[in-house]
Amino acid sequence: MTASRDRAARPGDRQDLRHEDDNMGALTKAELAEHLHAELGLSKREAKSMVEAFFEEIRGCLRENEQVKLSGFGNFDLRDKRERPGRNPKTGEEIPISARRVVTFRPGQKLKSQVEGYEGEVH
Repeated sequence: MTASRDRAARPGDRQDLRHEDDNMGALTKAELAEHLHAELGLSKREAKSMVEAFFEEIRGCLRENEQVKLSGFGNFDLRDKRERPGRNPKTGEEIPISARRVVTFRPGQKLKSQVEGYEGEVH
């Protein structure tokens, strides 16, 4: 057993959302909706709709070149990458990697300190 499993579960803990073998540790939108249903008493349809609306708002802001700042969690930013040379790993042939825009995430200080203080098992 890990240290995190030894302590009692608190509302909001991920361990109260899932079983050990589910999704190999990945939190899904369905699990978020289930948590909203259980914790806030929303209907399953309302909870699913709320999760979808949340992520659509983030996608919409990023499409409009807006930074997304979630206090206590982190920031989603857009970054433009220039074209650069690459290499086909099978053939060694040099190929250009096209210029593109990417989404980056920078965790906030609160999230960093919570993750650094985690005493559970490393996968």
